[in-house]
Formats: sequence, C-alpha cells, structure tokens
Amino acid sequence: MSDTVDQSRLYPRVTSFRFRRGTLTPGQRRNWENLWPILGRDLLTSADTDGKVVEPPLDAEGWFGRTAPLILEIGSGTGISTAAMAADEPQFDVVAVEVYQPGLAQLVGLVDRGGLQNVRMIRGDAVVVLDELVEPKSLLGIRVFFPDPWPKARHHKRRFLQSGTLATMAEKLVDDGVLHIATDHADYTEWIRELLENQDTTQTHVVPLTGDSPISLARPTTKFEGRAADEGRTVTEFVLVRAEGRR
Repeated sequence: MSDTVDQSRLYPRVTSFRFRRGTLTPGQRRNWENLWPILGRDLLTSADTDGKVVEPPLDAEGWFGRTAPLILEIGSGTGISTAAMAADEPQFDVVAVEVYQPGLAQLVGLVDRGGLQNVRMIRGDAVVVLDELVEPKSLLGIRVFFPDPWPKARHHKRRFLQSGTLATMAEKLVDDGVLHIATDHADYTEWIRELLENQDTTQTHVVPLTGDSPISLARPTTKFEGRAADEGRTVTEFVLVRAEGRR
C-alpha cells in the first residue's frame, strides 16, 4: 500500500471536502497494511501522450471478481452505514469513496469482521472518481449521506452537491438508477432543493422517486445522526431517479 501516494492527487482540490487529520490505532494499522491492497485503491496518476494526468477507469468486475449491479457511496465516513447496507444487500457491489484514512481503516475492519465480499474503497476526491473512473450508465445507485455542509456563505462553492456534480451523477446512473441524499443541515437542504428545481431538463437529470426503489433506502442510525437528533436537527432525504429513458 501506499502511504507514499502523491498527496496532491489524493487531495487535489479544496472545494468539496475538508481534510481531517487522524491517527490509526494499532489494529487499524494492521488491517490497513494487510487488507487495503486488496480492498482499497488510492487515486494514482499516469500520463497520457499529451501529458494530461488521467485515472484508469474502474474495473468493477475485475475488482470484485463477479458481475453485479454497482452502488457508489460518496463520503462513507467511518463506514457504519456502508457495511450495514452492504451486508443487507449481498447481491450488489459497493464502492465507498472517502478521503479520511481512519474512517476507511474502520470500514476495512468492519468488512473483514463481517466477512463482506461486496465492498471496496477508494481514497481520494469523489469528483475525480466520478469524472475519470466511472463510466456513464454504470451505477445502479449513488449514496451521498451527510456531505460537509460548508455552512459559511463564502464556502458554499466548496459544497460537493452543485449543478455540475448533480448532472454528472445523473449521467453515471443507469436508467431508473437511484440517487439517495441525506443531510441534517437546513441550509444545505434548501440548497439541494434549488439545485433540483433549476436543473437543465434538456439534459440528463434526476427526478423524485415515486415507485419502488431497486436498492434499499433503509439507513442505520449512526452516532452522528443520533447526535443531530439530540441537537434538534432534522434529517432530510432526497430519493431521486435518473429521468432520461424512463417509460
């Protein structure tokens, strides 16, 4: 594994996440050293003939050793929801994207202890993953649970959910694929509503789900969400489907 990976590539932007420092426990360090090369991938770089930095595309079938519908989770945190939902849906493969190494290390441990075969992880910027690794119409679902709200107005441009990322995620979903968003931040909730209302409907977009979902929408309540409830913050969920090609 690669603690020597180019950090500028792991964290090339400061627009959608903040870097949180943290140290690994001895057990997490052992898991990381032994299992990360199998379960995880750092965003590495290579150069094409024009000298442009590119990422090799995601080969989910080769990585998981099977062909199965694919779900991408953006910002998996400590991985509690990721592991629980993956255990409940062994028929799906899940790729979790996160920049916080201790969170990924905890998820590695959960995957190992749970004997989960359907979880893999990428450490790096989710925008790069979407833009460079994921093929159009390749995802059955995308989950974005409690993204950083960047509450100050001058930082709103750093929010992950923007009109551009919304359009990109819609492009990566299969027809009737699901985008599931959850936030406990009131201002971010209104921000998302405005984004959805102002979508360019001449292009691929997402609309509210009105029928059955092909993936589970049942999230486990994490300590983070429990703390939000104790502090009086309401969790709002957006469940959307790719509209293009719907019958």
